[in-house]
Amino acid sequence: MIYIGSLDQGTTSTRFMIFNTDAELVASHQVEHKQILPKAGWVEHDGAEIWQNTQTVIKVALEKAGLKGGDLAAIGITNQRETTIAWDCITGAPLHNALVWQDTRTAEYMQELSEVNKKDLIHKTGLAIAPYFSASKMNWLINNVHAVKVAVQAGNARIGTIDSWLLWNLSGGTFATDVTNASRTALMNLETLDWDEDLLNLFGIPRSTLADIRSTSEVYANTLETGPLGAKVAIASIVGDQQGAMIGQACFGIADSKTTYGTGNFALVNTGTSIVRSSNGLLTTLCYKLGDAPAIYALEGSVAVTGSAIQWLRDQIGIISKASEVEALAASVADSGGVYFVPAFSGLFAPYWRSDARGVIVGLSRATTRAHIARAALEAIAYQTRDVMDAMAADSKVALTQMRVDGGATANNLLMQIQADVMGIEVIRPKVIETTALGAAYAAGLAIGAWKSPQDLRNNWHEDRRWSATQSDSSREEKYQLWKKAVERTLNWID
Repeated sequence: MIYIGSLDQGTTSTRFMIFNTDAELVASHQVEHKQILPKAGWVEHDGAEIWQNTQTVIKVALEKAGLKGGDLAAIGITNQRETTIAWDCITGAPLHNALVWQDTRTAEYMQELSEVNKKDLIHKTGLAIAPYFSASKMNWLINNVHAVKVAVQAGNARIGTIDSWLLWNLSGGTFATDVTNASRTALMNLETLDWDEDLLNLFGIPRSTLADIRSTSEVYANTLETGPLGAKVAIASIVGDQQGAMIGQACFGIADSKTTYGTGNFALVNTGTSIVRSSNGLLTTLCYKLGDAPAIYALEGSVAVTGSAIQWLRDQIGIISKASEVEALAASVADSGGVYFVPAFSGLFAPYWRSDARGVIVGLSRATTRAHIARAALEAIAYQTRDVMDAMAADSKVALTQMRVDGGATANNLLMQIQADVMGIEVIRPKVIETTALGAAYAAGLAIGAWKSPQDLRNNWHEDRRWSATQSDSSREEKYQLWKKAVERTLNWID
């Protein structure tokens, strides 16, 4: 049996999962890391903590599987994409906390770019003018952190997304990233698949601080024998988390789509080798590049706060003590009692792109209970997803009749039913819902020949369950218009 490891470094946790070539999960281990919130709208992670947790999850998952590192044919890396870290290549130490994709400290900086520069950025990168992406975070680190500035001047600074940080540590100094992660920096040209000189100059990012851009599926390096695997193992893929889920869901055909439910929600649709530019608030991005094969592109809709809204109910409000409790609590009422919750904690992403928005709960009455708020939180996930999928249908000119879903929150059966009702389409969950990690394993396995072609991966995909809409069209649209009204209440809150 061939085993492939997948290192999945996400927004709230790091985990290592081991799959066999039948796409069966052999073992996994997961560790959460701290969310550092210095100011409103600022979100940071400790890169050293993430590296420590990475070592832990690899070792424990191997122990659970009864395997040694050398028993793995390869490993893949998948990661929270836009999150940005700077480190010193001499000492190996992070120079500052990582700035997380949710961080909005550079919102004003992005808005102050000239209209010409904004237009150029959107065209070259397919992205929106938003603090979400890495370039403005890199600029902030260089201009506001003395240690980073000094390291840049000395030629010792390395600045990149978390995948490059993990690769560097696992391999003992290989500095690279893949096209999917690079496409989320706002520095890579979609057409050339290379760093764009004009954009580097615009953001003041020296090219020497950035990683080499490679394909999604190739052998990048071997792990150090002195590292957590205790052996030389091929690091054979790097892929951004949402693109990893596309591979894990076997979305290899044009118009194939998936929605991943995690800290945020992310919907992608495969557009093949064509760069399709959105006119409805979506992003154009890399889907994947498998070795020497042509790059495949996608349209993407990103929702900032979905699963993290449930964490907020648990950690900040105390409505639930465990995230898993939200389903039963929400199911204890027939509906939200007219309550709408828009969790725009750090602005709204697709299709609105409003960093001035902040969260609201509207429609409260004396009859409102914590169960109604819990249900409104689940409905918010579904409504935000509909906003994105409606935009995707408008851009692609293809009416969606079904939606493949994955990610931890899809284990919530009530949420999936709410999603089907809000969308008016079938929602389909695969047997393996952790498709992000599976996609990284697939890409690594393709690179070393464990699977011969994407068709092998299609053959591994199996449906677990599907949900159909139970609401009338008129009821669905009435409720959706109230959701849009609630969204309006969030806007123009930050001057």
